Amino acid sequence: MKNPAGNNHITIEDALGEYTATYMPSRNLAEKTRREYTTDISDFVSFIASRGIYEPLGIELRHLNEYMAELDNRGLTGLTRRRKTSSIKSFFRFMQDFDYIERNVAQKLIPPMREEVTPRVLTEKELKRLQLAVANIPRDAAIIELLLQTGIRLSELAKLNVSDLELPSRVTPDPENAGAVTVRRGKGRKDRVITLNHKVCRALKAYLRVRPDNESKALFFSKFHTPISPHGYQWLVKHYLDEAEIENASVHSLRHTFGTQMAKKGVNLRVIQEAMGHADLKMTSRYVSLARELMDKEMQENAL
Repeated sequence: MKNPAGNNHITIEDALGEYTATYMPSRNLAEKTRREYTTDISDFVSFIASRGIYEPLGIELRHLNEYMAELDNRGLTGLTRRRKTSSIKSFFRFMQDFDYIERNVAQKLIPPMREEVTPRVLTEKELKRLQLAVANIPRDAAIIELLLQTGIRLSELAKLNVSDLELPSRVTPDPENAGAVTVRRGKGRKDRVITLNHKVCRALKAYLRVRPDNESKALFFSKFHTPISPHGYQWLVKHYLDEAEIENASVHSLRHTFGTQMAKKGVNLRVIQEAMGHADLKMTSRYVSLARELMDKEMQENAL
């Protein structure tokens, strides 16, 4: 129900409650986006309250800029602050649409610059060490191969079920014997199908042969018989990266490694884009320059 602008009984907390309970669900925003926006805006509301402002009409552009300066003081990256800017802009559009404010001061809020950070990509030597570290543990080997051979996102991996796999009866490098995995409701809430090559098919089949009987539909689960959480996958990958003596890398590094290695091997960028679920080919094209850098590094380090 709309509220006439100027009604002093509407608080920012009231607006936030309606935004999270009605506005975001009605627009079918992804769960991850809802959590991030709710966290971001709740933090902003607390900051505004510390300034003695409790009503939407009391917020001015200078308060938004002060908040962005506060985020900088906290040491948050430009990328994180850009996301928080998007959250605030979305919240203010909602308040304007519902007449909680007369003018949208957030329209003039300028997002901070994004830092140019070179993604961490594993070299071929590091890849071999990582694969060797998990070679005798079927579940963990399947997880690592799935990440390396598909470029799947952490959040997507955590949602996979056994039924999402299509594995060939015979595992060979022949194209007709490729497998597939269906990523359901990936980024942008879109489904996509990723080809599974013979290496990851072999690892998955080896795991499924020893996978304990479990009522869970999840593809991978923990020793407590519950689906592995995103945090659990992060811990698992970090454990093996440490064991393989690979520094400054993470789960996301395996995704970047997939994109870079595919570009290095000359795979069509459209194929890489489809596999990784990029909405824009520009995001995929950066792997071409990363592949060139990786090739330079490996050729220098492995001179005959």
